[in-house]
Amino acid sequence: MISNISALFKIPDLRRRLTFTFLVLVVFRLGTHIPITGVDPAMVRSLFERGSAGLLGLANLFSGGALQNFSLFALGILPYINASIIIQLLMVVVPQLKEIAEEGESGRKIIAQYTRYLTVILAIVQAIGWIFGPLREAVYPDINFIFFFFSSTIFLVGGSLLVMWMGELITENGIGNGASLLIFVGIVSRLYHSIFQTYTQVQAGVSILSVIVLCLVFLAVIVGIVYVQQAERKIPVQYAKRVVGRKVYGGQSTYIPLKINHGGVLPIIFATTVLSFLFTVMNVIPGLAQTAIGASLAGGILYNFLLFILIFFFTFFYTAIIFNPVELADNIKKYGGFILGVRPGKSTSDYLEKIITRLTLVGASFLALVAIVPMTTANLTRITAFVGLGGTSLLIMVGVALDLMRQIEMHLVNRQYEGMME
Repeated sequence: MISNISALFKIPDLRRRLTFTFLVLVVFRLGTHIPITGVDPAMVRSLFERGSAGLLGLANLFSGGALQNFSLFALGILPYINASIIIQLLMVVVPQLKEIAEEGESGRKIIAQYTRYLTVILAIVQAIGWIFGPLREAVYPDINFIFFFFSSTIFLVGGSLLVMWMGELITENGIGNGASLLIFVGIVSRLYHSIFQTYTQVQAGVSILSVIVLCLVFLAVIVGIVYVQQAERKIPVQYAKRVVGRKVYGGQSTYIPLKINHGGVLPIIFATTVLSFLFTVMNVIPGLAQTAIGASLAGGILYNFLLFILIFFFTFFYTAIIFNPVELADNIKKYGGFILGVRPGKSTSDYLEKIITRLTLVGASFLALVAIVPMTTANLTRITAFVGLGGTSLLIMVGVALDLMRQIEMHLVNRQYEGMME
């Protein structure tokens, strides 16, 4: 273990990437504590403590407490994620966008630019939603609201774009997915707050047994997340021998690794960010947030139902984007391979599609249960400090940590091969 950790700092490129990622994350955390003037901090904190169980608390959790502080990075990375979701959905509906994305590096740059433009629009909408919604009652009475509205909107949108830029910098020059890492750091930064609140509740009379039960449920969820994220279905493929000149190719067996959850943490991030954006837009419509529908969406039955449905949708949607059974079947046939017991061509693609549909159904069901079970357990045990954390945050933390370890391991393996070549 110690030798593996020391190896991280012996590889120049990996050391540079880790240092760069760490510095960007430090800047991000500093930005979450730079407040925007004009609101009463005590009223804002009270507001988020009352709404910690629903989307209000989840949005604050994803921003690392920046929304509760009404800081420069209050919107966090959520507008950028929402923009990415919309662009990916449009690529399925609009053929021109899909053609642009398939043009290679130049096409990806154009799509990235469209995503940035859309991020600006969504950030403006979300900033207006928060200012006219939950945060309006916390504005100081002697502040000119028109001036506060325009200045706060500019600061919030600018801060969101700066966070977007930080995420892209980490993805390009650091290690890991920048957007996921920023959410990961935001969640981890709120853990101490939940632990302290739990200790306070125990002092106030909450049963120790309830805390133990909640910890065991969280531990079981973490073990399940690791198991499902690493699990895969191996499809055996046999390649026939081919004679090209004087050389013989093929004649070997291999397998296609199909993961239970191809999307990783992205489906659950997409689902929660879409709900958060819906809640923000709802605040712009006068009186809607105060209705029974608004209250249910903020943390009630409607919230859990929509979260369940959206997780299923984005799990299947993301799997359909990254996994093409027809293309895979054609590649297997092209190189003289076949799946044992399945005819090449359309039969192979149908077989692969049936397998991936079943695996995705299992993965989507698991993600939905993970998102709801810990939250339900926290409500039953009356330990409200961890209601906002829930399975969503656990899945993101474990999934991002596993992905980060996987990328570090890839750098270490590549370094070993380079050493062998030298």
